[in-house]
Amino acid sequence: MNRDQIKGRTEQAAGKVKEVAGRATKDRDLEARGQADQATGKVRAGYGDAKEKVKDAIDKA
Repeated sequence: MNRDQIKGRTEQAAGKVKEVAGRATKDRDLEARGQADQATGKVRAGYGDAKEKVKDAIDKA
């Protein structure tokens, strides 16, 4: 697991917490920021996953 995977998944989790807190407090801005953080985290984790696949392919070659 590389840093991008870890950071991305951490951002996704933090975003989910913000989203739920925003819903609970009816703070639409906080909810939207949470959703944006989740999307950012998903992209970063996907980038990290791709890097890991490339690394594995190179190691197998």
